[in-house]
Amino acid sequence: MFEGASIFVLVLLVLVVITIFQGIRIVPQGFNYTVERFGRYTKTLQPGLGIIVPFIERIGSKMNMMERVMEVPSQEVITRDNAMVQVDGVAFFQVLDAAKGTYEVNELENAILNITMTNIRTVMGSMDLDSLLSQRDEINHAILGVVDQASTPWGVKMTRIEIKDINPPRDLVDSMARQMKAERDKRAAILEAEGKRQSAILEAEGEKQSAVLEAEGRKEAAFRDAEARERAAEAEANATTAVSQAIAGGSAQAINYFVANNYVKALEALAQSPNQKVLMLPLEASSVIGSIAGISEIAREAFGNDSGGGATPKPAPRKRGTTTVPPVS
Repeated sequence: MFEGASIFVLVLLVLVVITIFQGIRIVPQGFNYTVERFGRYTKTLQPGLGIIVPFIERIGSKMNMMERVMEVPSQEVITRDNAMVQVDGVAFFQVLDAAKGTYEVNELENAILNITMTNIRTVMGSMDLDSLLSQRDEINHAILGVVDQASTPWGVKMTRIEIKDINPPRDLVDSMARQMKAERDKRAAILEAEGKRQSAILEAEGEKQSAVLEAEGRKEAAFRDAEARERAAEAEANATTAVSQAIAGGSAQAINYFVANNYVKALEALAQSPNQKVLMLPLEASSVIGSIAGISEIAREAFGNDSGGGATPKPAPRKRGTTTVPPVS
């Protein structure tokens, strides 16, 4: 009896220890455990020490709550302009609710992968090839919004979806290279033509300004010449007026001075001519002497050299003849 009781107690103690260990669960950091009672979800165990009812409750699933990365395999996508491209990518997601991620969808990762690939084809198929290659950020944002909305009932948050490679066919790449070269040649020709046009405009503007400045210079010179001629004419008019007044006052020597002065200036101009070597004067040399005598007479009258105050003696009559002036060397 005693040995049978000892064995019973020992077995009971072993069962108690096993039961205790069955009711204790240690949840590691980054994971959540779902608890099922008779197959029905009851609660979620957070990281740390958890207690469940042995033989009645059990662990349903061990859900990874950390952010995970998933490769999106390459697939063919037909764009709106009927171009075939190979596309692959990568998706980042995190489970926020372990119960929903366990019981709302079967095979969570496979579901996320399939919905991501489907929406990649949908979004990229609605775009032209040029937009597909140049608007990578817009594509990522559009796909992320659609997939995140679709996976929200599963307790999943899609953090990022990135398109890694977009590979058009080789012949299409060659066509795009030729198109890009033609476009750049076009822009170069336009820029060259624009440069020539700008150069021609600037050159014409410079010629215009030069012509304007030249015209203003001619205008100023003409104005100065007219002013000089006006002053010369005014001086000549004053001289003529003075001579006229002297003649009107009874002095005939003033007209002699006027004629003699012009006569001497004419001879000076003839003598200074570079093409004139011989001067033929069909006038008497006595005419010049008479003019000089007239000038002397005017000077005597002006300065009062005539002491008697009587009539001025008349100059000797000039004889007409021909005088030959020797050649000017």
